[in-house]
Amino acid sequence: MKLNFYIVPLFLSILFSCCENPTIDDESNQPYPLELPSHFGRNFVLPENNPTTTKGVELGRMLFYDTQLSRDNSTSCGTCHQQSLSFTDGKALAEGIHGRVGEFSSMAIVNAMWQGKFFWDGRSGSLEDQALGPIENVLEMDMTLDEVVERLQSDPKYPPLFEKAFGSGVITEENIGKAIAQFERTLISSNSKYDQYLKGSYIPTEEELLGIQLFFTHPEPSINLRGGNCGDCHLNILTSGDFKGFRGFHNNGLDDDDNLKVGLSDVTGSEFDKGKFKAPSLRNIAVTAPYMHDGRFNTLEEVLEHYNEHVKDSKTLDALIREGSNEPIFPGDPVKLHLTEKEKKAILTFLNMLTDEDFLTNPAFSDPFINE
Repeated sequence: MKLNFYIVPLFLSILFSCCENPTIDDESNQPYPLELPSHFGRNFVLPENNPTTTKGVELGRMLFYDTQLSRDNSTSCGTCHQQSLSFTDGKALAEGIHGRVGEFSSMAIVNAMWQGKFFWDGRSGSLEDQALGPIENVLEMDMTLDEVVERLQSDPKYPPLFEKAFGSGVITEENIGKAIAQFERTLISSNSKYDQYLKGSYIPTEEELLGIQLFFTHPEPSINLRGGNCGDCHLNILTSGDFKGFRGFHNNGLDDDDNLKVGLSDVTGSEFDKGKFKAPSLRNIAVTAPYMHDGRFNTLEEVLEHYNEHVKDSKTLDALIREGSNEPIFPGDPVKLHLTEKEKKAILTFLNMLTDEDFLTNPAFSDPFINE
């Protein structure tokens, strides 16, 4: 395997951590060959107490798709996170067992290593913790972790798999979360047209180049600098929210003060965070409709029209949105971007550049039970 200078230090750190851990069988459970895109940067999370290993990922993939984790054996993580939809489900709001409808849309699971907070309201600070949340949610899988442990422990195929992954066939909730998190860390999308352009293997069209420029530009009408203002929240190459703390959470003008949903304030307890939700990665965004935390928009065109014409003002509206306009702003003016039809079309074209067919069809991410 050819490793570049970004991957070598990471690979060695994983290898050494595995070798120093006496609970892992060195011969059968090697470090998982994570292929980390060099252009993504190194601002990622890979916890020392949960190294990504071949057997851990194998176990995590099985758990991710196993309906035993739900009370009526009908629902798995993969039910709401389907690979062909960039691990979303195509529904406005997530549906759990018995058709129970959740409060939020199912978020895409993509490039999770480069994210610091999880769920729309940021209530989880690690993939390990995030992986366990839906199991206990009464609207999703409606199990207790003790019940899941008991169920898996009595399934003859699982204790040997936990033994290989963690050195013990005694199943624990901690190791369930660790295994699922290991699998989720392998869900890396990095071969879209945009990635190919960044790596020099694809020449974008004039419209695609305009879309890239507009996406990442904050408009400044005083100097005639036009922009789409998207990159202020969906940052850099990853097109994700800010990695640090809760800086990646924004009130994007979906509702006025009288109708603001709780969002981040439910976690922080601060009124200043009311209406703020996580800015998700836009990787594969063309296949993850409907959009927003509550799935209120069915198309990317509707999303763009919201930012261009229909932002609702409120006390916690993000300043970057309030100040984002391609026309001079005067006191009392409504919040509008004032994009032209050509500019809107170019931004939509760029968003379609973020689709990674290899990611959506990679057999390493698929349901291992499908052919049983």
